[in-house]
Amino acid sequence: MSVLTDLIYGGSNAVAGLTEGAVNDAIAKYGADKAIAYPDTAYFLPTIYAATGVKVKTLGDLPACVGVLKSLITNEEDLGAALNAGLATAVGAEILEALKYVDNADPYANESGIGFVPDPIIRSLGVPLVTGDIPGVAVVLGKADNAEDVVKIVRDYQDKGIMTFMVGDVIEQVIGGGVKAGLEFRVIPLGHDVTSVIHVVTVAIRAALIFGAVEPGNLAALLQYTKERVPAFVNTFGAIDNVVVSAGAGAIALGFPVVVDIDLGENQVPGALVSVTDHDETVKTSLELRNIKVKAKAVSLPVSFAAAFEGEIIRKKDTYVEFDSDHNPTCELVSFKSADEVEDHKITIDGPDIPEGAEELVRLPLATTVEVYGAKMQPDFESVIERKIHAWFNYIEGVMHTGQRNLFRIRISKESFAKGLRLKDFGEVLYAMIMDEFGSVVDKCEIRFITDLDKVNDFLDNVAMPRYRARDDRLASLTDESVDTFYTCILCQSFAPAHCCVVTPERLGLCGAVSWLDAKATYELSPTGPSQPIPKEGLIDERLGSYEAVNKMVANATHGAVENVTLYSLIEDPMTSCGCFECICGIMPEVNGVVVVNREYAGMTPTGMTFGELASMTGGGVQTPGFMGHGRHFIASKKFISAEGGIERIVWMPKELKDDIAARLNKTAKEMFGTENFTDMICDETIATDSEGVIAFLTEKGHPALNMDPIM
Repeated sequence: MSVLTDLIYGGSNAVAGLTEGAVNDAIAKYGADKAIAYPDTAYFLPTIYAATGVKVKTLGDLPACVGVLKSLITNEEDLGAALNAGLATAVGAEILEALKYVDNADPYANESGIGFVPDPIIRSLGVPLVTGDIPGVAVVLGKADNAEDVVKIVRDYQDKGIMTFMVGDVIEQVIGGGVKAGLEFRVIPLGHDVTSVIHVVTVAIRAALIFGAVEPGNLAALLQYTKERVPAFVNTFGAIDNVVVSAGAGAIALGFPVVVDIDLGENQVPGALVSVTDHDETVKTSLELRNIKVKAKAVSLPVSFAAAFEGEIIRKKDTYVEFDSDHNPTCELVSFKSADEVEDHKITIDGPDIPEGAEELVRLPLATTVEVYGAKMQPDFESVIERKIHAWFNYIEGVMHTGQRNLFRIRISKESFAKGLRLKDFGEVLYAMIMDEFGSVVDKCEIRFITDLDKVNDFLDNVAMPRYRARDDRLASLTDESVDTFYTCILCQSFAPAHCCVVTPERLGLCGAVSWLDAKATYELSPTGPSQPIPKEGLIDERLGSYEAVNKMVANATHGAVENVTLYSLIEDPMTSCGCFECICGIMPEVNGVVVVNREYAGMTPTGMTFGELASMTGGGVQTPGFMGHGRHFIASKKFISAEGGIERIVWMPKELKDDIAARLNKTAKEMFGTENFTDMICDETIATDSEGVIAFLTEKGHPALNMDPIM
């Protein structure tokens, strides 16, 4: 191993020297009190914070970190010690990259990479990671001798849903090869300097802090988490120098195997450092090293089909055809039918197909009707399947779908239409995905696209709208009191082992993606899966929403980590949070109320903390009295912190969130308290973010929280 360890130490010592010099130069230029921070994170310099517990805030904090870095480089002829030197390289890279942000809020503005990945993006990845839409994370770096090799590999990862981060000249090679890149495509260029690889390392490290509740400073727990729960690996292309080797050693120490495309001979480390010179084997070997199983989606299209395209934005100028409820009638409806009413795998276009050769934007009406039969199918599952149409259509390259039911927009890009994408392909997608994901309850499926204007209007008025109204009436009647069963959801335990959601009709999962009907359908589809029924038995306290059966099921699901949970309280045994929650609620004691902030809001809140700082106290499956993660939809529920007085406690939230939920929240306030336009009484960042300003606004508006019993 002497050649390998020599390379690692050579790189680590080089980075250590470079880091020490850069820190000294920065202090000489700016002074030791100059602030240093990555943007939009609650975890300071994440690698240093997670490994040592040190909160780096100023340049003056860095010399001690350099000392720690240097202490990890022992130059001992031992692979374990050399891997620790690789961690030193990671620390050095983190410092060097952070120095780029001193006096420059966006040092990557003119680069092809994005640099640091903020906390909210990591939290938004929680759901696709635990559901398997993102089955793994690839780091691709260097410069391929033949650009076609790396293009093919990255495109393969994209088609498989693997999130790919790129470092070095491979960025231009991949983009130049026609691969769509960006956060929305899950092919993400970080930067050209090898030190920019730290930005994917900190994604893994913050996953441990956000989802795993790993205590900062517990290096052993950190390394165990990244090895066991973050399915990442590294591919290098082209010649490698000692700095790249040292960075690779840091990746191996975190549990991420490295696959190189040069022959290392006897310097390979089985399962950790592997040579694969045949690029046709790179993807297969990489996935096997991390035991990543990719479920093939059985659908053949003229374009790519993968979860990686879910965030693709199709601009109007790039659109060939648009089905848009603002210009034409539209609807999507899934209906449960009898066996003799459904002809399996029949796909019909009722009306004109998309015209060929159009020079102007084509706009058409569209009714998508899906009829299903199954011996185990239930009418309640119709809307569950229907909501999936949004995701499935967005998996198609060159397609953008927004909205649902009778209010949606579908855009097909000129590029994908030119490749041959047509409505019949959308039908094949629906059939394949319904039979794949709902095959245990759906035995037959028939799809019809109606594009004739009169027929769409007739279907919308006489079939779809009456069905929507009937469902709404049914959902309105679904209250926590009206059912005898709640459900667990432990999807997120792959990242947050101590977390368990309890999903009720009035409280959806905190990620916002799992309703009571979703959980019920999940149990029917997979009786041993992540959602298990909880009989609503053993009432302990009605006000708190405390049940013996709930406590027993949560204790069992969390292996004893959590023993007592209430459904309606923010203060007494609140539900745990994994880290991928849409919003967080926290007490603002000076106004006797609560602040609600959504993940997308990057500013300061009246608590004196950002969303990320609030969330850092709450995620990872811990119970934090006074703080709670939850979904957007829950805010307007009559059960929202009802043990503390309910929605009248809400005193502040970001304007975007307030506007989004205003209609539902105002309706609930009117029904419960007789309060008109309640959201007009809620402060937001356009009014005040400081305590004094919030108090003044609430006093002026006569906010009810000011006169309620003390919240604590």
